[in-house]
Amino acid sequence: MKIQPNDTPLLEWAGDCLAIGLFEDAVDLTGELATLNERLAGILKELIAEEEFTAKAYNTIFTRVGVGNPIRKVILVGLGKPEALKLETLRRAAAAVARVAKKQKSKSLAFSFPLWNNDPAATAQAIAEGTQLALYQDTRFKSEPEDKGPQIETVDLLGFSGQEAAITRANQIVSGVILARQLVAAPANEVTPITLAETAQAIATDHGLNIEILEREDCEKLGMGAFLGVAQASDLPPKFIHLTYKPEGTPKRKLAIIGKGLTFDSGGLNIKGAGSGIETMKIDMGGAAATLGAAKAIAQLKPDVEVHFISAATENMISGHAMHPGDILKASNGKTIEVNNTDAEGRLTLADALVYADKLGVDAIVDLATLTGACVIALGDDIAGLYTPDDAVASQLEQAAETAGEKMWRMPMEEKYFEGLKSGIADMKNTGPRPGGSITAALFLKQFVKNTPWAHLDIAGPVWADKENGYNSPGATGYGVRSLVNWVLGE
Repeated sequence: MKIQPNDTPLLEWAGDCLAIGLFEDAVDLTGELATLNERLAGILKELIAEEEFTAKAYNTIFTRVGVGNPIRKVILVGLGKPEALKLETLRRAAAAVARVAKKQKSKSLAFSFPLWNNDPAATAQAIAEGTQLALYQDTRFKSEPEDKGPQIETVDLLGFSGQEAAITRANQIVSGVILARQLVAAPANEVTPITLAETAQAIATDHGLNIEILEREDCEKLGMGAFLGVAQASDLPPKFIHLTYKPEGTPKRKLAIIGKGLTFDSGGLNIKGAGSGIETMKIDMGGAAATLGAAKAIAQLKPDVEVHFISAATENMISGHAMHPGDILKASNGKTIEVNNTDAEGRLTLADALVYADKLGVDAIVDLATLTGACVIALGDDIAGLYTPDDAVASQLEQAAETAGEKMWRMPMEEKYFEGLKSGIADMKNTGPRPGGSITAALFLKQFVKNTPWAHLDIAGPVWADKENGYNSPGATGYGVRSLVNWVLGE
C-alpha cells in the first residue's frame, strides 16, 4: 500500500473510494461538497438524511454512486466538534474509513480531511498512521490468509501536496509499532530471550546502532542477582540487551528506555493458577517490545538525541533450579530482596536494568512494563499508569502521549506505602500488601535509581486489546512506541 500526497482537486479525483471528513456543524454541505452533491444527483444529502448522520467522531456512512461517475463510492466520516479536533481524532477517523474501504473491496482511496491546527504535516502524518495501523493484519501463523480479497493499493491525501516527509515519518513510526505488535503477539516458543536479542541485533545491523548483549556470565560479573534469580529456572539463557542510538555530532540530551522482557511468565513456584490468564503470558515482554519498536523508529528518524534501549530478557519458569519463595537475592547496587512471591518477577529484572541505566550518565530514564494487575484494576484496559517523583519528566511524557493518542494517567508515589515492602531479614520484599499494589511496585523500582530523573509506565492494560479499538484490531496494540518516539523527539 502506497500513501501519497495528491494535489488533485476534490472534484476532479477519480478512483474507487472518496472519504470526506465532516464536522458536526457542517453536515448541510457547502462549497465543493455542495457541488459534489449536485454532480452525484443529490445522493450525499439523501444519504445524510436517511442515516440521520450527525458527524459524531468516527461515525461512518457510505454509498455507491451511479455508473459513469469518476468515483465508485463515497464514505462520510464524522470528526465531532471543530473546536475539539485532535490529531487522535484524525487518526481514528482515518482508521474507520480504511476499514470500511477495505471491506468494500476498494483498491484506491482518497482522503479529504480538514487541517488540525493549520498544520498540514501533523495532519498528513496522523492520517497515514491511522490508516496503516488499522489495516495491519498479522497472518504469520496462519497456513493461509483468511482475507483473500483485494487490498487497498493506493491512498491519496488530497490537498497535502509537499507532505512526503510527513508521510515518510509516519511510515517509520508505524514500522516500530508493527514490530512491537508482532513481538507481543508471537507465542513464547517463537519469541524467546534468544530471538529477542536476535531482533535487537537485526535492528542494529539494519540501521547502524551499537549493540551489546550481556550473557549470563557477564551479568554475574556485574552482580545482577535479581535478574539472574528470575532467569535461573529456565533452560533458555538470559540475554541483557543494550542497543544504543548515537546521532552525528554532540547530542542535545541523553536518554534511556528500559522494557520489561519476560518472554513467558509461568509465575515461578508461585505458579499462576486457573483463571490467571497464564496462556496470555507471552505478552509479558510488552515493555521490551515497545522499547525495540521505538529503537527501530528512532534509528530511522535520526534525532539529535542519544538513546539507550535496554531489556533484561528471560523467562520465569519452574524447575529444580527455580528460586523459592523466601529466597534472598542481591541486586547489582547491593540491595537485598526477600522474594515473597516469585510471580512478582518483572520488578526483579527491572531492578538490575535500572541500576545499569543509572550508571550511563543519561538525563532521564523511562521504564515500561506489564507489571501489575492492580494497575489494570485502577485504570482499566486502555490507560497506562505513570509513576514518577519528577514533575518535569511527568509533563514530558504526558505531552508525548497526548500527541500520540496513547492514554496514560499519573499516579501517586505515596512514600509511606513503602512500609509494606520492608523485610525483617533483607532490605525489602518484592511485594507488599494487596491495596495499592501498583504503587508499591513503583516504589520498589525507585530503590534502584540513585541520581537520574526516572519514570515508570505500567502498561499491563493497554498492551493488548480484546476487541477492536480505534486503529487497534483485537490483539497486540504496540502501545508505547509512539509516546516514546515523541518523548525522545521532545514533542
